[in-house]
Amino acid sequence: MSTQDGSTPNEADGVPPSVRAQLLATEHWSLLASRSTTQAEVLTRISMFLMFTSASLVSLALVGQATRFSDMFMVLAGVVLFVDIVIGCLTQVRVFNVAYEDLMYVLAMNRLRAAYVDLDPGIARYFMTSAHDDLPGSVQTYDFLGSRNPLSHVAGSSMTFISTANSALIAIMAGLLTSLFGTGVAGAAAVGAVFGLAFFTVSAVYGYRTYMAVWRQLTPVSPTPRESH
Repeated sequence: MSTQDGSTPNEADGVPPSVRAQLLATEHWSLLASRSTTQAEVLTRISMFLMFTSASLVSLALVGQATRFSDMFMVLAGVVLFVDIVIGCLTQVRVFNVAYEDLMYVLAMNRLRAAYVDLDPGIARYFMTSAHDDLPGSVQTYDFLGSRNPLSHVAGSSMTFISTANSALIAIMAGLLTSLFGTGVAGAAAVGAVFGLAFFTVSAVYGYRTYMAVWRQLTPVSPTPRESH
């Protein structure tokens, strides 16, 4: 459709469609680069945490053999495990933040695709990822083939991985502290299991609530049509 002077509506606003497309593409590439950098950074953080934990546990095994697992070894083990847990929790905070940021990048790029479709409606059928910046749109972008169980996505995520690793460390720490009070192996194992499961449950609930809070706060610009839900 043209205006009275023969220009398109976008050109009438002073910005040709080609310029708009270039601006959108620039922003799209910026989001892709930021997303890639963030993912690489969090994977490095997880690797560093695992290396530190592995090295500390091996060191404890060597010290335990040298001290014949004396009282001094128990103190050292408690300190080392405490440091491991602190580093693990800090890593988990970053992993949770990155998951939130990754969702932001996905929604932002979905919104840009909607702008591409506004410029050229004919390209919509070529997008396998979504052009809608809402919950169904994000699900389509993360799994545009629609063949993956949502539970497998959660179970295989970095958030679940780091939560499980920290839960194991907390369980070991709780069992160690319990054993200092003279409880048997069964009692220490039971206390450790309770603390480990409690930490994992709290982490899962926090992650779920944070995820759902996104959709309560977000106002989509290009929501998914009702018939597509």
